[in-house]
Amino acid sequence: MQTNSSNRVSGSLESPPIDMVAALSLLLPSILNSGEGIGEELALKLGDLLGPDLLSVLALSNQLRRHFCGTEIALCAIVNAKSGRCPEDCAYCAQSISYDTGVETFPLISVDELAARVQAAAACEVDNFSIVTSGTAVECATEQEQIVAMLQEIAATGVAPCASLGFLDHASARRYCEAGLKHYHHNLETSRSFFAQICTTHDYDRAIATVQTAKAAGLYVCSGGIMGLGESWAQRVELALTLRVLKVDSIPLNFLLPVRGTPLENQAGLSPMEALLTIAMFRFVCPTVDIRICGGRQRTFADFQSLLFAAGANGLMVGNYLTTSGRQWADDKLLLADWKLFDQEAVVR
Repeated sequence: MQTNSSNRVSGSLESPPIDMVAALSLLLPSILNSGEGIGEELALKLGDLLGPDLLSVLALSNQLRRHFCGTEIALCAIVNAKSGRCPEDCAYCAQSISYDTGVETFPLISVDELAARVQAAAACEVDNFSIVTSGTAVECATEQEQIVAMLQEIAATGVAPCASLGFLDHASARRYCEAGLKHYHHNLETSRSFFAQICTTHDYDRAIATVQTAKAAGLYVCSGGIMGLGESWAQRVELALTLRVLKVDSIPLNFLLPVRGTPLENQAGLSPMEALLTIAMFRFVCPTVDIRICGGRQRTFADFQSLLFAAGANGLMVGNYLTTSGRQWADDKLLLADWKLFDQEAVVR
């Protein structure tokens, strides 16, 4: 498996180095006017950027964020509603039956437990709350009925109901929409060219089909991936371009948290600077979509989390993740307060 997450695309004799800050600055008015992102060639060259030029690029990506997404920072939260025993073999996942990770396993939680989790999330000022289940898909009729009840419970609180239930068919999408589902989350995880290194139990086209099914149902679709799996910079660009073609509404960016017992337990993560540049690249390629920073941000960004929004992100997942603890709400609240001191028009919603 490829393990160099910093494998960048460098210039060649046919394609000499260019001043990326100058090139992006010249393109910025056109992007702001058209909403069309940069092309593959420029996105690839962005991966060569090093040193102080990064801050200049973040100033540009921040302009894109403010123009297309406004000054609001959206907050979302999730509940691990069904854990473990997943038949898929995703190389990063604690819940896969293929690996001995010691993860807690449990069946679909009750509606009452879900309601308590929603109330706790509401105290963190979230506007979206997602039901996340392990497994390939929710096919059991009883579980589907329970999820319908959960969606109705979330909707009754005034928080937007979201779900991440694996592969989705048209009939299930319609049923969940009728119950109040607003957002559907289904990550592609990585690029098509790297996917076989990460998962062998389903193909890439099936994941794309679920994104298309959710779009066809009129749902707001969140689809992104995990950075730092061992993919190259070019493969991150490939993922960004795929998501642009699919016209997803939101791109959740996760950063690998290695799990003991999985094939990626010793995988090195991205540096904070490379991770910030990755966010900026996604903003330049997909300037109009929401970009949310989710799992792994504490480990990857550490003291640089205040730069997430300058890099182009306009949303955060708060609270706990699926199988690991998240950052304390008090710490995130301070982070958001600090950002509002920097950008005095910033609003948390």
